[in-house]
Amino acid sequence: MREYLVVFLVAGTVTFLLTVIAREIAVRTGAVAQVRDRDVHDEPIPYLGGIAMLGGLVAAYLVARELPFLSNSGAFTFSDARAVILAGALICGVGILDDIFDLDALTKFGGQVMAVGLLVYSGVQFRFFFQTDSEQFVLDPAQGAILTAIIVVATVNAVNFVDGLDGLAAGVVGIAALAFFVYCYELSAANGVTLATSGALLSAALAGVCGGFLVHNFHPARLFMGDSGSMLIGLVLSASAITVTTQFSAEDIALGSDGARASFLPMLLPVALPILILIVPLADLVLAVVRRTRAGRSPFAPDKQHLHHRLLEIGHSHRRAVLIMWAWAGLIAFSTVLASLRTGPVVLVAIGLGFAVTLLLTFVLPVLRKPRVLADETL
Repeated sequence: MREYLVVFLVAGTVTFLLTVIAREIAVRTGAVAQVRDRDVHDEPIPYLGGIAMLGGLVAAYLVARELPFLSNSGAFTFSDARAVILAGALICGVGILDDIFDLDALTKFGGQVMAVGLLVYSGVQFRFFFQTDSEQFVLDPAQGAILTAIIVVATVNAVNFVDGLDGLAAGVVGIAALAFFVYCYELSAANGVTLATSGALLSAALAGVCGGFLVHNFHPARLFMGDSGSMLIGLVLSASAITVTTQFSAEDIALGSDGARASFLPMLLPVALPILILIVPLADLVLAVVRRTRAGRSPFAPDKQHLHHRLLEIGHSHRRAVLIMWAWAGLIAFSTVLASLRTGPVVLVAIGLGFAVTLLLTFVLPVLRKPRVLADETL
C-alpha cells in the first residue's frame, strides 16, 4: 500500500507542477477556451491540461519501476501499464491538436480508434468472459478487439461530455480511479495473489493525476484539461479495468473479500466498471444524442442542456453542482465495488443510506440553502 501511495503522490505532484507549464504553452499557442453562450465561465481559460496529466502518469510509471515491491512484480504489470500510457500519449496528442486547431469530430474519432488499435496490438483487450460456474467464454481476437473499442471509445467520449464545469471531469474520474484501486487491491488480498497489478498501478496514478490537476481546475479554474486531458483520463480508466480480465482467474474474481463466493456482478465488473462508474456522464451522452437527433441537429452539435446545466437551473451554485455530481459518481463507484467484494444485508443498508443522502442533497439542498447570486463560489 505504501508504494501505491508513493505512486499517487508522485503523479499528483508532477501534474500540479507541470500544469503551470501547460498553461503557458496554451497561452502561447492560442489554445484558449473563448466564452460561448453554452459555457458557464465568463472569461477565456487556457486548455492543454492533458500535457500535465500525461506527464504525471509517465512520472508515476517511471518511479514505480524503481520501487522495491512493484519493481519485482510480474512481467505483465509494467508491460500492460506501458501499453496503456503509450496509447494515452497518442490520444492525448490528438487532443492537443484539437485544443489548438479545433479538429472535426470524425478526425477525433479516428484518433480514438488508433489509440484502441495500439492497445489491442499490445495485448490490452478483452479475451474471455467468466460464467457463473467459473468457466470461460472465450472471445476470438476480432470480437475482443471490437468490444474493447466500444468500451474505451464510449468511456473516452463520456468523460469528454461531462467536462462542462470546473473540476467536474477530473473529480468524477479521480473518484472512479480510487474505487477501482480498492477493487483491485482487495481482490488481490482476498485471493492471496500479488498485490502488484496493472489495474492497481494505473488507477493509483490516475487518481493522483486527477487530484494534482484539481488544484488548478476547481472553480474558479485557471486551466481546462481540454480534449487532450479528457480523452487521456477516459482511456486510462477504461484500459486499467480491461487489464484485470487477463490478470485474475475466474475463481479469483468470483470470490469476495469476505471469503465467500460473491454474486455474478464481480465476474462482470472488469467489463462493466467503466460503464457503471461513469453511468451519469454516459446517460448524459445518450440523452444528448437523442435530444439533438430529435431536434434535427448533429449528435455532436453542442448545447446547454447537459445534466450539470440542469443542476445549475434548479438552484445549485457552480461548486455545489460539481460536488453533487461527485457525490453521485462516488455513490455508484463505491457501491458497485462494495457489492462486488462483500455480501449481506449490511451492504444493502449502506448503499441504500448513501443513495438517500445523495438524493436529498441533489433536490432538497437547493430549496433549503440557495446560493448567493454574487458569490457563486460559496457552497
